[in-house]
Amino acid sequence: MVKVFSLVVGLPFLAASAVNAYAAPGACSGICTNTHDPSIIQSANGTYYRFSTGNKIAVHTAPDISGPWKYQGAALPEGSSIDLKGNDDLWVTGDTIISLFVQAPDVQKVGDYYYLYYSVSSFGTQNSAIGVARSSSLDVGTWEDAGSTGVTSDSKKPYNAIDPNLVAVDGGYYLTFGSYWQGIYQTHMRDPPVLSSSTPAQIGFTSNFEVLEGPFIFHHGDFYYLFMSKGKCCGYDKSKPAAGKEYRILVCRSSKATGGFVDKEGVDCAKDGGTVV
Repeated sequence: MVKVFSLVVGLPFLAASAVNAYAAPGACSGICTNTHDPSIIQSANGTYYRFSTGNKIAVHTAPDISGPWKYQGAALPEGSSIDLKGNDDLWVTGDTIISLFVQAPDVQKVGDYYYLYYSVSSFGTQNSAIGVARSSSLDVGTWEDAGSTGVTSDSKKPYNAIDPNLVAVDGGYYLTFGSYWQGIYQTHMRDPPVLSSSTPAQIGFTSNFEVLEGPFIFHHGDFYYLFMSKGKCCGYDKSKPAAGKEYRILVCRSSKATGGFVDKEGVDCAKDGGTVV
């Protein structure tokens, strides 16, 4: 459920022969710990807003992307209206992780509003749903929860309805999501993008028993780039993964946002493809 960092700046263009230089990760100042699945967006006045898993979608702000980050409160202080375990966001009590939570936010501006997509889930199960809230300003206290987008999952479905990401395509909208099970899926959204309007289709898959999750689609030039996280994400203090199985970010690209993603070698992203960033 660990998402690719949801603000892409200076995207490295993955050509067949070379990768352009990109800035090395810098230090983060202010409150930078316990920031799971961050989604960052810049407001019209230049302020950066960071949304992350836990504390009913924690909201932090900063004058610069490096900080200093300050906690502002919860985007969904009453939890989610979705009727599933986890809608009240139990996450951490002392040193114990409670596996029911509102998680994996994705924030996008559409028209005059900001849309916050989130997941309600029980860890390790497919009892999940993707919800959405709306605000005109990004500020804490302004988010109106619209509940479920209609994208849900259970043990009868091939996917897990978590880790949402919205992409705009020629006036339309698509929601990409998925974690574990049969990989990454995508559905068309109505306008405004609060409800799904199609059956989800698979666009990313791995057959070698590794996790594939946290999709993010970014449009650059003539291509759409699909980023995904793969491998063992957590618990490295107790058990490290085998060499080559570490948690890593993969990317594939396509001339369409809805499929046909291939990696640097031309391997289909829905058939084990993916170039390590």
